[in-house]
Amino acid sequence: MSANLSNIEVNGTKVPFIFEEDKNLPIASMQLIFKNAGSLTDSKDGLVKMTASLLNEGTKKDGSTGFATKLDNHAISLSAHAGKETFVLEVGSLKEQFSQAIDRLKELLLDPNYSKDTLQKIKTKTLGTLKRKESDFDYISSLEMKKMLFPNTPLAKPSLGTLQSVKSITLEDIETQVKSYLGVNNAIVVMGGDLNQTEAKKLATSVLALLPKVEVKSIPTMKPIAKEQIKKKIVPSKQAYIYFGSPLDVPYDSKERYLSRVASFILGSSGFGSRLMEEIRVKKGLAYSAYSRFNINKTHSYFSGYLQTKVKSKDESVASVKEVVKTFLDKGVTQEELSSAQQFLLGSEPLRNETLSQRLNRAFHEYYNNQPLGHTKEELKKIEAIKLKELNDFIKRHNEISKISFSVVTGE
Repeated sequence: MSANLSNIEVNGTKVPFIFEEDKNLPIASMQLIFKNAGSLTDSKDGLVKMTASLLNEGTKKDGSTGFATKLDNHAISLSAHAGKETFVLEVGSLKEQFSQAIDRLKELLLDPNYSKDTLQKIKTKTLGTLKRKESDFDYISSLEMKKMLFPNTPLAKPSLGTLQSVKSITLEDIETQVKSYLGVNNAIVVMGGDLNQTEAKKLATSVLALLPKVEVKSIPTMKPIAKEQIKKKIVPSKQAYIYFGSPLDVPYDSKERYLSRVASFILGSSGFGSRLMEEIRVKKGLAYSAYSRFNINKTHSYFSGYLQTKVKSKDESVASVKEVVKTFLDKGVTQEELSSAQQFLLGSEPLRNETLSQRLNRAFHEYYNNQPLGHTKEELKKIEAIKLKELNDFIKRHNEISKISFSVVTGE
């Protein structure tokens, strides 16, 4: 069976419910996804990530160890994690244990581990991570690129927080974040496995009934700056870490996303055979790998890429990226490149659709992007039918990606 979309009504609120029955394995899972609740909503840098960390510490009654033991005794997985736009609570287990798994999730929602000891524990872990990041030149360069590309926006801030912001986070901050964003009218349920839809809805409803109504807040759209710029940061390293990005005028609900997918694949997201890899590694030997992609999200879209090279090769590498992008825009792609991309994307489709979690994840993203369930299959038909002129016309229309910002973290 393929995933289907319906609603669950709880206290006058209709909650989207994405479900797929799959009896191949005796397992079941549920994701409770909260819209507009990810790290882009941080009132203090790192707050949403810290909130997820605290919810991964079990209940106040059982404590971290006691709650983990209850989960382990029945082979239940239960976790919280934060994306940029969404916040997710996920639970899974064997079918025979799934009602108990749902009970553990309800316990967590009713009694999060709001204790000073738990807060200090997750603060210590986070501060340790941030201290290690001070010498992680990949992290530094990536963050600097976001600051250049999205100045004065939430994207320019570190989702992990800073040493100062993490130290300032209180239990009240985390409790307010949970109460303000994890609401029944902000939720989407994604569920599947070896259970029928009636049974699944009953279990999901018992969880949703515990959630309050919240004020739904949207995350504003953020546009990257269109400016050719290079920012260098000197660090004690024998390598140069180069992250780059530029605007991409393809909104999340664009009817041309299938064209952007193929263009991105050919330019830099396909590994060996991509333009960037061929020019920068194979022909010039400047880097072990060079990668780029088109990032298309609800709140922001942009072109980005990365490579690591020797300090003495940094300027040549930057120039090479500019050259590859310029040639790509000016001359487009060849029929051979298009045919190869079509063959790979169509041929590898079964690998992206073979597990229940993959199919549910795909169904969620279709819904989240205002597309009907099953849209991906229709998109593949469009990819198969792309003509060379159609793709090259699309590429030429997106000259904005040539306005590249480079962050170069390098030794002297």
